[in-house]
Amino acid sequence: MKITKEIQKSIDKSVLCWLATSSNENIPNVSPKEIFRFYKDDKIIVANIASPQTVKNINQNNNVCISFIDILVQKGYQLKGTAEIITKSHTNFFEMEKILTKMTEGNFPFASITVITVMQVKPIIAPKYILFPNTTEEEQIKSAKRAYRI
Repeated sequence: MKITKEIQKSIDKSVLCWLATSSNENIPNVSPKEIFRFYKDDKIIVANIASPQTVKNINQNNNVCISFIDILVQKGYQLKGTAEIITKSHTNFFEMEKILTKMTEGNFPFASITVITVMQVKPIIAPKYILFPNTTEEEQIKSAKRAYRI
């Protein structure tokens, strides 16, 4: 299993992720997503709310990258894999929709879902942890709060 419990917790704590796609002409597109969750079997599901370019690109080229971080701790993950657009006619659509609708509370309708099958996992870590190995998460949170004026 590529998506560990630790990665699942990171997904649950992340408010936003970025989904990178590319067209057949290799023109990249990165789109922020708010409604995403771990599904099962190394899969992430993302509600397609207002992302026609993402859907178009995945239908042309199903290679994707999704990344997310805890903005205060400044740690997260980059996950690469393949994506499929699932519509209401798909067997598992309503099961997936139920998971994502809990997040939207029904306020953001969506007619399709991106299902990403993860094949590669890479941690994302702020350079401060590398340059200053004694940095604690608590110190990083304080630093991030100052930077974000929180």
